[in-house]
Amino acid sequence: MLSRILKKTTCGECKICCGFDCNDTWEMPVMTEKTKNKLESLKPGTEFINHGSYYITKPCELSGDEIFYCPGLDKNSGCILGEDKPFDCKIWPFRVMNFNGSTVITVSSACNEIFKRPLNELVEFLDGGLADAIDEYSAENPEIIKDYDPSYQILKILD
Repeated sequence: MLSRILKKTTCGECKICCGFDCNDTWEMPVMTEKTKNKLESLKPGTEFINHGSYYITKPCELSGDEIFYCPGLDKNSGCILGEDKPFDCKIWPFRVMNFNGSTVITVSSACNEIFKRPLNELVEFLDGGLADAIDEYSAENPEIIKDYDPSYQILKILD
């Protein structure tokens, strides 16, 4: 979804979006049952937290600066889920958040490649179709809407 603005090789060298410390496990991607089942078949023994209509991978106990890496991450080839990766992952570093009752699209400063670009360029990219896809998906899957985090820059208000 982001190939027009972000090279796969850039993501492959970084992988920051696949690692979580004890302060950002709230960012764990939301998985459908299909995605969960695929990851479970590719990585037997992966544990999940069931939230009713969706799942997240269960991180190990973390302390200090320890990092939990998504079990779908292969250090050499990237995400083993391919096109079946969670929607959260497909759009990262963009995030769908609830800001004072409005659904907004934000961007994480953790992705240097995207965050260093002018904000108007990011908004134009979203207006090229991604914002509509995010709006449609989040309307059907509200569980991907995270609470607003002030470290994220708001780029677009969806409603």
